[in-house]
Amino acid sequence: MASQNDLEFTYSTIDQIFRLSVGQTGDYSGAMYNGNFKLTLEEAQRQKHRFIAESLGITKGTKVLDMGCGWGPFLTYIKGQGAIGRGVTLSSAQAAACVQNGLTVEVKDCRLITPADYGTFDAVSCIGGMEHFCSIEQYKAGQQDAVYADFFKNLYNLLPVGGRFYMQTMVFSKNMLPLEEISLEAPKDSDSYSLALMIAQFPGSWLPYGPEQVIRNAAPHFKLISQSSGRFDYIETIGQWRKRFRAFNLKKYALYASLLPRFLTNKAMRDLIAVFRVSPNRVCFERETMDHYRLVFEKV
Repeated sequence: MASQNDLEFTYSTIDQIFRLSVGQTGDYSGAMYNGNFKLTLEEAQRQKHRFIAESLGITKGTKVLDMGCGWGPFLTYIKGQGAIGRGVTLSSAQAAACVQNGLTVEVKDCRLITPADYGTFDAVSCIGGMEHFCSIEQYKAGQQDAVYADFFKNLYNLLPVGGRFYMQTMVFSKNMLPLEEISLEAPKDSDSYSLALMIAQFPGSWLPYGPEQVIRNAAPHFKLISQSSGRFDYIETIGQWRKRFRAFNLKKYALYASLLPRFLTNKAMRDLIAVFRVSPNRVCFERETMDHYRLVFEKV
């Protein structure tokens, strides 16, 4: 999967910038508008959190593990409901921010958690984590299905029979290109370039091929309860994020300036300059090289 260094590159680099733009416990995953794009970003994220909590049956006292918890938005929500939440992330900056905000979070690979670590849970969530589970190298070696199957085998031991797991993830969609056709040297308006820029933004990560690949590998340990596409919701979410990231704040723009030496000395960072002009993820959603799915599973 994406290594800790990969995820530090993606998430810890923008830690303070993100929190200054979206809030101390801001959500860096697709919101849930359900067609009502008059909602604010915060309202749509809260609507998503409520949907997840209801799908998992979370109430006061429910013990919940949030895998890939980010800056702790869902943990913050369920804490307000009286649930007992624990989160893990591979970004040290995210973990530190969560702890500072009173959440129980540590740096840990969620795929390797067993009952020996924290015991078992009533419910588990993974909001965007599976996007990083499989690397390009594992995909090329034909190991992608095995990566997901192994994850669900481990997850099985963390839940009681009837316990639920919520996940949402970006997936490759109907217009996805073969890997060998994806290149940063392609024309800037091409699908090839947008996908290459997306891969540069999230190094070490290769997406599932549609929700079908995830569902297939969840069986026979879990049955699917519900699924829905959040592609249009994610397009709107990205638009709202970009407004927040560009809004002027003296401290935030000083942080942008502090990254300039890294852009000048690090090729991977230089490749990302284009991300400030256009969101590759948004383009991929619009052109349906990518989609986004919310899935609810139940342990059988």
